[in-house]
Amino acid sequence: MLKGPFVYLLYYIKELDFQKFGRFLSHASKSSGKSKINLLTDSVYSVFKYNISLLDYFCFRFFSKDNSERSQWAGTGYMYEYQLKMNPVGSREVLSDKIKFLNHFKSFIRRRYSDIQTLKGNSRKIEELLANKSGKLVIKGSRGQIGAEVEVISCIDYSPASLIDHMEKKGYDLVEEYIVQNPALMDLSPSGLNSVRIITQMTGGHVDFLGARLRISVNSHVDNMAAGNLAAAIDLQTGIVTGIGVYSDITKPEHSIHPVTGKPITGFVIPFWNEVIDLAERAAFHTPENRSVGWDIAVTSGGPELIEGNHNWCKLLWQLPVKQGLKNELEKYQ
Repeated sequence: MLKGPFVYLLYYIKELDFQKFGRFLSHASKSSGKSKINLLTDSVYSVFKYNISLLDYFCFRFFSKDNSERSQWAGTGYMYEYQLKMNPVGSREVLSDKIKFLNHFKSFIRRRYSDIQTLKGNSRKIEELLANKSGKLVIKGSRGQIGAEVEVISCIDYSPASLIDHMEKKGYDLVEEYIVQNPALMDLSPSGLNSVRIITQMTGGHVDFLGARLRISVNSHVDNMAAGNLAAAIDLQTGIVTGIGVYSDITKPEHSIHPVTGKPITGFVIPFWNEVIDLAERAAFHTPENRSVGWDIAVTSGGPELIEGNHNWCKLLWQLPVKQGLKNELEKYQ
């Protein structure tokens, strides 16, 4: 477990994407008129003062915020500690391991799937997967994060033997039937599955909803912000996208209209919204030992389907689309 601001700082430096940090530093210096030395000093100070990472400083645009505004943002250190308390080691495994997740939540899932060990002894199952109506499969690592270790393949290009061979060479241990999203979402962005993130919090035997976000692919087969895609806020009551699409990359512009398809983002209505909310609530009750979870939900022409649950749900996806620090929303559950 990480403890103390010095340990956090060393961890942030160790994990730092220096190329991204350099781009953000130059952009922030130009947009704020502050020197790079000033910003560097302030970013390190903010690690100690606000329990954030060096990159959080730029993603949260602390270089243009005063102390009262900064104190409202939940950064990497704070979220690590909060989520460890809400989703303790031993309980979160059902969320972090995609194979265990699929088996535990199989009643919430329509698509066919299999781990590689099962496939090796069941050629009929491979043939069924390869014959699925979408004509595609998603192969991935069961512990991959932020869209890493994910590949979308065409079924026509593989036989049962070559599929197993390809998965073994790439280190993939899970295959899933490709989800065909609702036509409205396909029209918005056809490059990848555009999912809804619903964040739930178990408290006193019932479920609170901390927020809903639409994750929008931009020329990408995944929709994660960390992979360079957009996110926008959704009104929990209506399922209407109320904000504009934002990137986690501070050098990129915001969009009220999709930059590739030209379709409106702001005002987009999520299909089957009541069913989406109901699915997230039922999923939260299905793993009450994990109290704070970010659920990724696909919406098809037949309704919503659960993709995965995240014990370490993203603070950027939660806060950036509403341009507001939301730490106070969590403190009442501590």
